[in-house]
Amino acid sequence: MQDWLGIVAAARVGGWVVYPLTLLAVLSIAITLDRAYVFARFAGFPRESVDRLPEQHAIRRIIKALGSTGLMPLWLREAKAQSEAVHIERDMARGLWVLETIVTAAPLLGLLGTIVGMMHSFQLFGGPRLVDPGGVTGGVAQSLVATAIGLVVALISLFAFNYFSRRLERTMDDLEAFATERLSEIRLAQETSPEEAQ
Repeated sequence: MQDWLGIVAAARVGGWVVYPLTLLAVLSIAITLDRAYVFARFAGFPRESVDRLPEQHAIRRIIKALGSTGLMPLWLREAKAQSEAVHIERDMARGLWVLETIVTAAPLLGLLGTIVGMMHSFQLFGGPRLVDPGGVTGGVAQSLVATAIGLVVALISLFAFNYFSRRLERTMDDLEAFATERLSEIRLAQETSPEEAQ
């Protein structure tokens, strides 16, 4: 409990910059949890039957784009699969640009807090009276707290952004391999069916 009270007290010392940094932290955590759910539910390659997957799962969307039966030309199936892959990638990457922005913005806000705190400290040196040591150290503490919070928020966002970017790359590579394999099976079926008819 004492640790939480220390964190709250440090946040109070940090000044007004703590409020936008807190907003960025909440936004970063919300996006991270959302993307974790999306990747776990709609991007994993299952060991069980494809029919058990949710309708919006990436594999089901590619299978639907490829078409199951019919005389659809192979080039059209491939074009539809590529178009659907672009939509899947866009859906999976939703919000990642915000994480990338937070990685840059949080340390800059922390730096702004540092500058504001130091300016507050230096203003105390200019007057004709004696310098209040508590006021000087309060300004320095404000600058350090803002910088620390900005760096923590940026680090959390950076790890999440890198993880989900890498996971997205792997998912798209797996989808491409899956679609190529399905297209090869369809091509083989189309090539062998006329021979069987003879």
